[in-house]
Amino acid sequence: MTNIQTLVDVFQVCDSTFPIGTFNHSFGMENYLVRHKIKKAPQFREWIENYFRSQYCYGEGLLTILCKDASIEEILRYDDLITKSTLAKETRDGTKLIARQMYILIQKIYGDAIPLLNSYASKVEEEEAYGNPSIVFSLFAYFMGLEAKDIFHMYGYSVASTLVQNAVRAVPLGQREGQVILHDVTKLIDAQFDEVITYDEEMLGANAPGLELAQIRHESQAARLFMS
Repeated sequence: MTNIQTLVDVFQVCDSTFPIGTFNHSFGMENYLVRHKIKKAPQFREWIENYFRSQYCYGEGLLTILCKDASIEEILRYDDLITKSTLAKETRDGTKLIARQMYILIQKIYGDAIPLLNSYASKVEEEEAYGNPSIVFSLFAYFMGLEAKDIFHMYGYSVASTLVQNAVRAVPLGQREGQVILHDVTKLIDAQFDEVITYDEEMLGANAPGLELAQIRHESQAARLFMS
C-alpha cells in the first residue's frame, strides 16, 4: 500500500491550486456559456459528464494508462498522436503551456530524481515533443509508485476540480452545487477505468465532435474569461 506521504506528494501536483495555469482554460465550456447551452448547474453537470465520458476517456485518461512502463520512444509517439488529433489550436497550445509549467515545477521540487520525466521534458524543450500534462503527471506518479487506476482517478479529479472551480466563477455556479457535481464526477471517473484500460493507442483523440467544435469556436469568440 502506498504510504500517506507519497499520496500527499502526488496529490500536491494534481491539486487544482498547483500553479500551472489550468485556471485560465475552460476547454470549450465557455463557448457553451456564450451560446446559452449552459445556464445553470444542470446544464454544466451534463457538459462535464459528457467531457469525461469522451474527451477524458479518449485523451488524458487513456494517456495515464498507456504511460505505465512506457519507453521514451513510446511516450513521444503518444505525445505526437494526442497533439495532432486535437483539432482546436487553443486547446493544443493550452495543454503545451500547462505541461511545461508542470514539469518545471516538479523538477524544482524533486530535482533530477525522475529520469524518464527529465528525458521527456528535454524533448519538449528541444522541440522534439509537444508536451502534455497528463503524460507529465503520469511519469511523475508512476515514479512515485502509484498504480494505473490511482493515477487515472487522481488526474481525473484534478481536471474535474479545475473545471468545477472555473464554472463557479463563470456560469456562475454555487460552491455547494459545484462540490456536489465534483463528487458525482469522481464516481463517474472511477467507473470508467475498467473500460478505458481495454483501449489501445488507436483510441487516442477519438473525441466527441460537439466538444471539439466548441473549442474551435472559442478561438474567434469576441468576449471571454478564459484562454481556451
